[in-house]
Amino acid sequence: QVQLVESGGGLVQAGGSLRLSCAASGRTISTYARAWFRQAPGKEREFVAECNWSGEATYYTDSVKGRFTISRDNAKNTVYLQMNSLKPEDTAVYYCAADTKTAQPMGVPDYWGQGTQVTVSS
Repeated sequence: QVQLVESGGGLVQAGGSLRLSCAASGRTISTYARAWFRQAPGKEREFVAECNWSGEATYYTDSVKGRFTISRDNAKNTVYLQMNSLKPEDTAVYYCAADTKTAQPMGVPDYWGQGTQVTVSS
């Protein structure tokens, strides 16, 4: 079984930056696709960003292109989401995900993290 634990969320002013991390334990998942999703209050969970097993292929939802960057360190079993130029509409609980399937964007993943809150004030 794989456990995913996110960290790095918090409160930031509009225009600021945050870096989320998601560490995996239980087994090495260096061959898995890794992704970030988010869920704002009253809204459905939505896809944000994804990278393939090597991190060389990435995919983003349009609203974060040019502002967010997904990366991974397979030696640490960890995926990151660098978020710059944050906007109030980025406020949500951010979830990391891991999947053995390679769809872009990722569908329903094999594993979810518990989520970390990101709040962007105006």
